[in-house]
Amino acid sequence: MGTSKVVMLIATRDSFRNSTATHLRSLKFVSSYHTTRLVPQPPDLIHWVRQEGGFVHQDLRISGGVSHGLGLVASREIPIGSDLIVLPSRIPLCFQSLDSDGDGPDSLLVQLARRVPEELWAMRLGLRLLQERATVGSYWWPYISNLPEAFSIPIFFPGEDIQNLQYAPVLHQVNKRCRFLLDFEKEVKIALENVAYKNHPFGGQDVNASSLGWAMSAVSSRAFRLHGLHNDVPMMLPLIDMCNHSFHPNAQIIQEQGISNSRMLVKVVAEKLIEQGDPVMLNYGHLSNDFFLLDYGFVIPSNPHDYVELKYDGGLLDAASMAAGIASPKFSSPTKWQQEILSQLSLHGDRALLKVTLGGTELVEGRLLAALRVLLATEAETVQKHGLDTLKSLSAEAPLGVANEISAFRTIIALCVIALGHFPTKIMEDQSLLREDLSSSRKLAILFRIEKKTMIIDVMKDLTKRVKLLQSKHKTTA
Repeated sequence: MGTSKVVMLIATRDSFRNSTATHLRSLKFVSSYHTTRLVPQPPDLIHWVRQEGGFVHQDLRISGGVSHGLGLVASREIPIGSDLIVLPSRIPLCFQSLDSDGDGPDSLLVQLARRVPEELWAMRLGLRLLQERATVGSYWWPYISNLPEAFSIPIFFPGEDIQNLQYAPVLHQVNKRCRFLLDFEKEVKIALENVAYKNHPFGGQDVNASSLGWAMSAVSSRAFRLHGLHNDVPMMLPLIDMCNHSFHPNAQIIQEQGISNSRMLVKVVAEKLIEQGDPVMLNYGHLSNDFFLLDYGFVIPSNPHDYVELKYDGGLLDAASMAAGIASPKFSSPTKWQQEILSQLSLHGDRALLKVTLGGTELVEGRLLAALRVLLATEAETVQKHGLDTLKSLSAEAPLGVANEISAFRTIIALCVIALGHFPTKIMEDQSLLREDLSSSRKLAILFRIEKKTMIIDVMKDLTKRVKLLQSKHKTTA
């Protein structure tokens, strides 16, 4: 990580102490919760939503308690099927179009938004959020003033704690976002250098990497995409975005069109009985801890959707196979018929997609499993009896024979060992560090890498059981 990036990260975090403190969409294992909002005493958000024609269940309140951070909590038992929140179409904040031309602050905002790459879509809506934050008397000020002063995501970590993540794909993403913020700051300053006050999209206020990072983080950690509303444009949903995450939620978001008009209503409905004192929980999606950390600032223990990324590489697979005791592996020199199947799996040729994963609900990405089965096979006729779906399926037990399957699993186990070796510390060392007095960012980084290592070990344990079971069955049938 370059010096300039580290400086930007530390300076960004420090500058936010004055105007913008950390908010976690929280989980119970995180050590501390920062519920400081943008202004010391913001307007009552529930009252504002009701005043603007929305509905909030009478037994919901905003809580900043230690057990679940800043979120919505039931003050009394709420029955299943109850409407919890209903927002009319005027309340969500979105960047509706990038097609605007002409003069004025809105057109300048559109021009800036067009420079944002699609993968960093949160910055586009973030520009609109900054515009409303700078607008005196903004309609959304009661909402914006309730937003957190700062966010706990890695772009605001000190440089040392970014390195403490110990996982290259996330380090790459953090550095990429930091570089973008530094470069985009320069673009914004150039674009607004000689703009008259009346045409300035941010009311003449200075926009820098710190404010851009705050806005992008606010959107990435709180925005929703709802189908059919404003053509699937991301939007901020006031109050709804205070619902925390669970893979086993007690509420869900639905969209409903009014009978008397064509305007869409966004609703949160209780899909379970919500007990007194329970937080309202939504499922943010079947995401890996990479996404939860980068966009939301937390990690999920034992996340069933977490995975590690590996690069498909013949030389690496040869090394893993030899470590597993497989004689004369030929992953780096596939035959022509094997190359044809690898091309169908997008693992060979000019358009190959070489990123593969271990973990998640698949345990082993189907493309990787199919490739190993094919490359460990010797007869094209045997392989060609099976379709790609069968070769990619872990539930298709030993389609190319028990010996082939055991060799494939052992190779993957060896890959897991190699992946673990890329982490500088072991789990026991990490757990020992957690007993020390650590900053919240350092603790979060250590928790993240513990979960990655634990997940890899779980994959190894699962595949080892499968190998033993195959060996047992093979002995029985023999």
